[in-house]
Amino acid sequence: MPPSKTKTSFYRRLYVAWLIHSETASSVPAIMAATGMPRRTAQDTLEALAELDIDCTFEQGDGERHNAGRYRIRDWGPIDPRWIENHLPQLKAILGYP
Repeated sequence: MPPSKTKTSFYRRLYVAWLIHSETASSVPAIMAATGMPRRTAQDTLEALAELDIDCTFEQGDGERHNAGRYRIRDWGPIDPRWIENHLPQLKAILGYP
């Protein structure tokens, strides 16, 4: 049985937060490259992190123009990032990410 939309949405949010936290991908283009998700999905996922009480903020780089900068996780709220790291292969497999 394939995972529900609720489960994949939750896992996608966790995985994106982990990408930012681990500095693997901390911008929308980098998240798109790491996951293969479309821009709008990446942007919507970033916005949805707040629904999990994950405090994710955008920091514009010094001297950067427009929206150049990076995202940072300031607070994980009730989420344990160690659980995500320990389950990365499972999350990536369920989400179909490389």
